[in-house]
Formats: sequence, structure tokens, C-alpha cells
Amino acid sequence: MAGNIVEISDSTFGSEVLQADKPVLVDFWAPWCGPCKAIGPVMEELSKDYDGKVKFAKCNVDDNPVTPGNYGIRAIPTLILFKDGQQVDQIVGMADKSKLEATIKKGL
Repeated sequence: MAGNIVEISDSTFGSEVLQADKPVLVDFWAPWCGPCKAIGPVMEELSKDYDGKVKFAKCNVDDNPVTPGNYGIRAIPTLILFKDGQQVDQIVGMADKSKLEATIKKGL
């Protein structure tokens, strides 16, 4: 992953997201998904804007089916904001920067 975005897996989800010391925005995606690719640059930009305040992560749903299943993800991209191990907010489908920022601010 580029920049400040970490790639997480079913095995690292707990330590990287649920036990994180700051809010985590997780992008559940797949390489074949057009809207997932389109949201990537927005995530990159936000990861720079909120560096040190929010952690940004991506989870490939094809390679890691357990975690998306645990959170009932049926469509991608789905972005979930976690804080203190709890789900704070969720966005399903393509979203613009302002909508993502509004979600992020719920965790700050």
C-alpha cells in the first residue's frame, strides 16, 4: 500500500484495527472493483490530511473473507470507521471526500 495506508488481513485485523490507539478507517475492497479503485486516491489524500490522528487501512475481501463476513459486508467498497474497537460509522459505495471526512470526524 502506498503512503500512510496499511494492508490488513483476517489475521491482523484485531491488532491493527480493534486494538488501535486511534480511530481506524477500513476500506473493504477488491482489485477488480472500479469504484474501489476510484476511492483509492481519496483515501491517500485523507491519510495525509489526518496523519497521526487516524489510521487508514485496506482489506482485500477476496483474500480475506472472514472479516468482511463478520461485519456483514455485502457490497464494495464499504468503509467502516472503528474507534476503541467499536464500529462508529459505515459507508457503502463510492463516496466523495467531504462524506468521508464527515465520517472520520465522528471518530475524533
